[in-house]
Amino acid sequence: MIYKVYYQETKKRNPQRETTKSLYLEADTEVDARVLVEDNTEYNIEFIEPLEGNFLDYEKENPEFQLTEFNK
Repeated sequence: MIYKVYYQETKKRNPQRETTKSLYLEADTEVDARVLVEDNTEYNIEFIEPLEGNFLDYEKENPEFQLTEFNK
């Protein structure tokens, strides 16, 4: 499944909506998606959203849509 992960680039500051970023990744579960991001970055994860059907189709229309891959 494809997940959209909303995050802040650092855990040292309080989250601000204006600095929220997102990435897309493929994982078996939401927990696996969280573990992948936490093990490979210093990001402060705000929210993880599963994408499927029309929601995934809509996101794929975004020119910035690109799946992030981490080395295991």
